[in-house]
Amino acid sequence: MLKEFKAFAMRGNVLDLAVGVIIGAAFGAVVTSLVGDIIMPPLGMILGEVDFKDKFIALNGDTTIKTLDEARKNGVPALAYGAFINTIVNFLIVAFAIFILVKQVNRFTKPAPVIPGPPTTKDCQYCGMSIPIKAVRCPQCTSDLK
Repeated sequence: MLKEFKAFAMRGNVLDLAVGVIIGAAFGAVVTSLVGDIIMPPLGMILGEVDFKDKFIALNGDTTIKTLDEARKNGVPALAYGAFINTIVNFLIVAFAIFILVKQVNRFTKPAPVIPGPPTTKDCQYCGMSIPIKAVRCPQCTSDLK
């Protein structure tokens, strides 16, 4: 059983998948930082000194709570729409990056060669028309093809 597991784990697809998951996790961390630390602060500044990560709506109507962390510490139910906006921007960046990557990979990969199958038609030896390969009489000139 150990040999079977080793053979399974060492197949190319499993290793490729493992590498892809690890790189994907690292890429996700980079994109999260890009969104949270680079993109959203200037966007918030343009929109009037808004910090999206702290935007929330207290569901119990409490207006004394000013930050999302404070709401969570006090057990106040809240809709954290700012964090949701950050997550949406994060997703859009990852989706666009994957789109660009797939587009480039497709550009460099050659299409699979088309292997022709056996012929399905032949030419009539008398009139030259294309006819089914199993035909014994030409439907055009009615010649016997034996």
